[in-house]
Amino acid sequence: MTREGCEVVLREAPSIEPHGSRALSAAADDDVDPAVARRKELRAFLASTPAKLTALGTLLVLFTLTAGLVAASSVNSREATLDSVLAETEPLSFSAQNLYSALSVADAAATTAFISGGLEPPELRDTYAQALGTASSDLVYASGGLAAGDVDSRRLLASISTDLSVYSGLVETARANNRTGHPVGAAYLSEASALMQTSMLPKAQELHARQEADVADIQRDYSRPPWTALILVLVALVALLVAQVVLARLSRRTFNLGLILASSCTAILLVWMLVAGVVSSLDTKRALTQGARPMHELTAARILAQQARTEETLKLVRRDSNGDYDAVFEDKSGQLDTLLSGYPHDGDRAVGHDEVARAEEAWNNWSSAHDRMNEILAKGDFVSAATVAIGPGPADSAAQFDAVDDALTDGIGTARDHLRSNVESAARVLTALGSGALVLTLVALCGIIIGLWPRLREYQ
Repeated sequence: MTREGCEVVLREAPSIEPHGSRALSAAADDDVDPAVARRKELRAFLASTPAKLTALGTLLVLFTLTAGLVAASSVNSREATLDSVLAETEPLSFSAQNLYSALSVADAAATTAFISGGLEPPELRDTYAQALGTASSDLVYASGGLAAGDVDSRRLLASISTDLSVYSGLVETARANNRTGHPVGAAYLSEASALMQTSMLPKAQELHARQEADVADIQRDYSRPPWTALILVLVALVALLVAQVVLARLSRRTFNLGLILASSCTAILLVWMLVAGVVSSLDTKRALTQGARPMHELTAARILAQQARTEETLKLVRRDSNGDYDAVFEDKSGQLDTLLSGYPHDGDRAVGHDEVARAEEAWNNWSSAHDRMNEILAKGDFVSAATVAIGPGPADSAAQFDAVDDALTDGIGTARDHLRSNVESAARVLTALGSGALVLTLVALCGIIIGLWPRLREYQ
């Protein structure tokens, strides 16, 4: 055989593999663990583009859905709380302040009528009866408006209600003795007034302070924008923008209409929340600075004026010509003078400044009348001193106290109008935002699905 023929035979001959090598290869294939194979398949899937798109879509849905739900919940809760302030919390605080005022007016009317001697004037009797009726109605209103868990306030109201029955009984006994000329009537009136001054009025003041603090706390909490919801919406928007960049690299397509729709809805929600949240927060802050705080100071001034007036009339009931009972009057009048003279003349807290100016002028006249009463009483002329304290003269104490009380009442009304109008504005700004957040979130979710589903179908 020639050399060429041998080479042809060698090329055409099949390669012969050793029998042992083939057997080892088959055994290795048979020994592969199915769990290991599944893990390899899983790792291969996770590294694939469809898995990356699925993970991206899941994250976008979670971010967008969480942000939308938190935003809607935050806004709805905020709006409901502000509406509750207007419908329940603030009226309850105002009712507590009226309760204190009505009790104080009743005590002052009873004392003034007693000073008159014999049969009290009909107008004082009417004032006393009307004040007691107002106090009773405010007790009923406050009892119905308190939260179920506000045990302390309910305890205060129950105690005031019980004391009110005892007080009215003592006053009627004092009047009966006074009409018949029995000196013991003064003792009954002093006991009634002591009950009012040491028990009823302090409890009413505590109740008012608690309700007033609730209103201020809510306004203070809601004077800040809903930062948590805003941050979550911002995170969702950033995630959507990043997803578009990633998807553009994977699919070689510059724009994705579905994700653009989702990003637009999220951006609209962010801007809407930012604008509405800031406006609502500013309105709530104005309600605090132009309403709650001035109202607190004006109410405190009115309470001090009423306390000073009570002490002034009790001085005459006790026939104190030595001035031993003037210490409380001086203390209350000093605090009142400080409040009125230190009330802001400009800025946000200057609400009611005109009314305060009227009250300050009337207080100066009242203080002069009180000094004149003390001078007359020091001479032993009780009748003339009583005329200065409770007489109808325009320069006397009664008229000037009424001027102070009327001016402060008007100031409280002005401050309350500012408080309620700003809270109403803060709640009104949020009216459609809660439902709007849900709608925009649903549209954004649809946009995510529309944007990613066609890309996933390309790999089927």
